[in-house]
Amino acid sequence: MEEDDTQKELETLWDRPGFLIRRAHQIAQTLFLEESGELMVTATQYGVLRILDACPGLDQVGVSKLLGQDRSTTSLVLDKLVTNGSVERRLNPEDRRRREMVLTARGAAVLADMSQRVARAQERLLSPLAPKDAERLLDTLRTLVDAFNDKARTPLDPAAHHRATSRRT
Repeated sequence: MEEDDTQKELETLWDRPGFLIRRAHQIAQTLFLEESGELMVTATQYGVLRILDACPGLDQVGVSKLLGQDRSTTSLVLDKLVTNGSVERRLNPEDRRRREMVLTARGAAVLADMSQRVARAQERLLSPLAPKDAERLLDTLRTLVDAFNDKARTPLDPAAHHRATSRRT
């Protein structure tokens, strides 16, 4: 294969939307981890902390549905956060078979510390784009996610919070 043909083949690979989205995700993760620094908080751990701050008392299934992530991965992330003292598992007083996840004081402090770091990571990721283009990119990504959410192995389920809240009352 000649050099020009090889380059065209590679560009065919590199121009695929899935490839570009995966590469952008890898870059976003790298920037996030660079900003989290000595806190060593992953993007998924940060997501769990944000969800529990907004929706205290969710069970593991509710957390996984609001993250759009499988239960086993969510379980591993929650185990890590429980072990490091950021999250506490408590028995649900109405249903002792269920465990509620609650942000601890340490978890709230980590979340507060992470807020500016996350904002910096997002700013860095979008910095090559003009503000209007950055908003257009986010709108386009939201459109794709919304259109194909039901096709995902683990769909995002925003209503999970409402169902969990109604079970507690």
